[in-house]
Amino acid sequence: MRDMKVLHVIPSLSPTQGGPSFALPLMARGLAQAALTIDVATTDDDGAGRHLNVPLGSAVEHEGWRVFYFRKQTELYKASWPLHRWLARHVTDYDLIHIHALFSFTSIDAARTARSRRVPYIIRPLGLLNRWGMDNRRPRLKAISFRFIERPLLRHAAAIHYTSHAEQAEAELAGAAGPPLIVPLGIDLDTFRNLPKSERFLDRFPQARGRMIVLFLSRLDAKKGLDLLLPAFASVREAVPEALLVIAGEGDEPYVTSLRAQATRLGIERDVVWTGYLSGGDKLSAFNAATVFVLSSYSENFGIALVEALAAGLPCVTTDGVAVSEHVRKYDAGLVVPCEVAPLGTALARVLADAGLRTRLSAGARRLADERFSLDVMTSSLVAAYRRILTECGK
Repeated sequence: MRDMKVLHVIPSLSPTQGGPSFALPLMARGLAQAALTIDVATTDDDGAGRHLNVPLGSAVEHEGWRVFYFRKQTELYKASWPLHRWLARHVTDYDLIHIHALFSFTSIDAARTARSRRVPYIIRPLGLLNRWGMDNRRPRLKAISFRFIERPLLRHAAAIHYTSHAEQAEAELAGAAGPPLIVPLGIDLDTFRNLPKSERFLDRFPQARGRMIVLFLSRLDAKKGLDLLLPAFASVREAVPEALLVIAGEGDEPYVTSLRAQATRLGIERDVVWTGYLSGGDKLSAFNAATVFVLSSYSENFGIALVEALAAGLPCVTTDGVAVSEHVRKYDAGLVVPCEVAPLGTALARVLADAGLRTRLSAGARRLADERFSLDVMTSSLVAAYRRILTECGK
């Protein structure tokens, strides 16, 4: 079979949109290194009311792959008519379309255009069919949209790309029907093998010096369980007075303001550091400075921030709402608790108080990242799936 040409379509590559915006560039890089021709089509979204400062409609080169940005015209569904017109002209240039997201103009348009031109497509739902998201994010609108729009698109997909068995189970419970493809996301493990010194982080946030750092690093969003984490940490501080909670990430201003108010009500405002968004060496240095990583989400179809922490060798505490937690248990890489305040606080206090436990969990974390979440493992799995799909389609 000749080298494949694959188009990935995603609503946004803005860091404000969390894990998918970090995962897709790594996926594209890995596939390009495997000698596939990879393009990405997306909007210039940079969060509500904002646009990325990027060239529009022309190719932007990235480590062997290209991205095309188009102006978004709406916030809801991130509609982009320039992207629609580009897809209509170019979708047949590709052997396969890999679509990331549901309940978005880009995913609907890409799937419909691909189907009308007889180009096979894969859909990655990004966890949007998980029960928490279906019940808590515009549930009535989603129920109607899923019945008449998303479900037919999934039914005609060549495959539905899930990043975990847990995501598949929840999606099928919601009514998704289509050939499942389980491929966990991968990260560049080399990035996490030689972390920048913790001094970089501590110089920027000197209040963290001499403290046992509980690090939360993710998009600040209601589904991340920060309403659980803050009272859980209040109990941790009583047991481990030297503990400090570092919350690294950005979110909608009203929500972040409500979290800060909650910390004040709990009397822990002096023991919580709000760093804002961290990237590059600042993020890696934060991993090095941390004592334990926590991801308290109600629902995660994967959990890329948790995987990065595992690769950095951090002992972790996470909830059973995070799909990766099934591997965390199996590899003894962290403690997994229900989405409740008391168990979360108890687990964090236990890890902070037991150096031997932290050493054991750290070893399990690195082994898990090496065996399950490398860029090479993800790339080889995707290439094999692409080839199988194209063979089945007679291409």
